[in-house]
Amino acid sequence: KVPRSIHEKARDVARDIAKTDAYVRSRRERKKIEMLFAHLKRILRLDRLRLRGPLGARDEFLLAATAQNLRKLAKLIPIPALQPA
Repeated sequence: KVPRSIHEKARDVARDIAKTDAYVRSRRERKKIEMLFAHLKRILRLDRLRLRGPLGARDEFLLAATAQNLRKLAKLIPIPALQPA
């Protein structure tokens, strides 16, 4: 005998959903957002908010997101080649 879990029906439904194009697309988009939040938490040290209240949290998050966007923009600017003297 091979026992089947009582939750196997729900797992089958989840597996069917995972095969759809909409799920694959949403997973790809979700990954982009999750990577941005991981960068905010790890690199910009936004793992803990230091300002008080909802307005302070909003301001701190906006500053961190602005810094993240400025880093992205800086990577888009081409570096001029050095010319020999």
